[in-house]
Amino acid sequence: MTQEIHILGGGLAGSEAAWQIARAGGRAVIWEMRPARPTAAHKTDRLAELVCSNSLKSESQWTAPWLLKEELRRCDSLLLKAAADARVPGGHALTVDRDAFAEAVTAAIGSAPGIELRREEATSIPADGIVIVATGPLTSDALAAEIGRLTGTDRLFFYDSISPIVDADSVDMSIAFRASRYGKSLDGTDDYVNCPMHEAEYNAFLDALLEAQKHTPHIPDDVPYFEACLPVEEIARRGRDTLRFGPMKPMGLTDPRTGRRPYAVVQLRQENARQSSYNLVGFQNYLKYPDQARVFRMIPGLQNAEFLRYGQIHRNTYINAPAVLQPTLELRNDPRIFFAGQIAGIEGYVESIATGLLAGRAAAAMSRGEPVQAPPRETALGSLCAYVSGADPSHYQPANITFDLLPKLPEELQQKFRRDKKARHAAVCKRALEALEEWMGAHV
Repeated sequence: MTQEIHILGGGLAGSEAAWQIARAGGRAVIWEMRPARPTAAHKTDRLAELVCSNSLKSESQWTAPWLLKEELRRCDSLLLKAAADARVPGGHALTVDRDAFAEAVTAAIGSAPGIELRREEATSIPADGIVIVATGPLTSDALAAEIGRLTGTDRLFFYDSISPIVDADSVDMSIAFRASRYGKSLDGTDDYVNCPMHEAEYNAFLDALLEAQKHTPHIPDDVPYFEACLPVEEIARRGRDTLRFGPMKPMGLTDPRTGRRPYAVVQLRQENARQSSYNLVGFQNYLKYPDQARVFRMIPGLQNAEFLRYGQIHRNTYINAPAVLQPTLELRNDPRIFFAGQIAGIEGYVESIATGLLAGRAAAAMSRGEPVQAPPRETALGSLCAYVSGADPSHYQPANITFDLLPKLPEELQQKFRRDKKARHAAVCKRALEALEEWMGAHV
């Protein structure tokens, strides 16, 4: 196999796709515009840079996020291995040192035979040959216009935002305390730093948050928010208790100073292996920086916080995938072109890695003249592909992996596990992994 496969974008999906192509004996060319052309959210020139959270979600067995990661591990995902090597404490979640993670992926891609990294902006899709479009949510204007022309659909946008990061040494640990909700962590450690609030503190904080000044976005006012990643101030506007039932919920936590559950809690999650910084979990926002510092320093334990990064808002771009993609992630009107990652309406780091892996393997098969096949519908991988190609195109929203996307069990098993959700989910996961192993044996 000598045909070059061009990959537009060196993020999570693009890096995984290139690795899978090279692993299959193919030749991949990654086009990555950074650092020549930076984005509003990226801070480095590394491949697979995580720009929002540093969490790859739950590693609790028999959950949907665990299933997707387990499928990727069985498919020999480069990025899942890098995540495991860069892991930092995060309760039951797979959280990583984002710098170590990106450095490991960049080094692996840079040393892999069969992968060429071009630090250039791709302003158009190559007219010939196999192409994987994995430009992510921050696709440049020139290429976004080309994608809009190619797909024949209007571009879709939604707001996305990132959480602030504070210096760990600036957190007052005489107020804040370490704990995981209900004591749940994979290794039994207290992985989160918790900043407790009593009712008066919460109400004062909420009033200040609602009155704080926002940045003026450089994107249209009618662009919708993505519901799974709402700015904290938008959650607050939906009611005075919405934060207490959302990112500031105190359930499963006890303040050691009082021996009681706090009225509200802000959780901080470790950012790196050195434990030198923490992000404010669920506190993505687009307040002006001085107001972020003023309001968030009202949080008990953060009164002297030093901010290493403020919250930001940026534009996410994605295609109306169900209108234009096949379950194999190929463009219906030009099957030599694949879409992977958030540009295809996938939400989440692991979901982006998953579609990159599938697009890379499919492109490698196509270059060998072999048929391209989607993974089984019973798998998390196959269910993601089924969603992006089969959802209602008139109401398309980006999606994370959930059990709702996977097929239901046969009726007799539904009845058997009707009162035992954990057993039902375990059965769904076992069925998925069996189907994956059979598919890999036949097609991989």
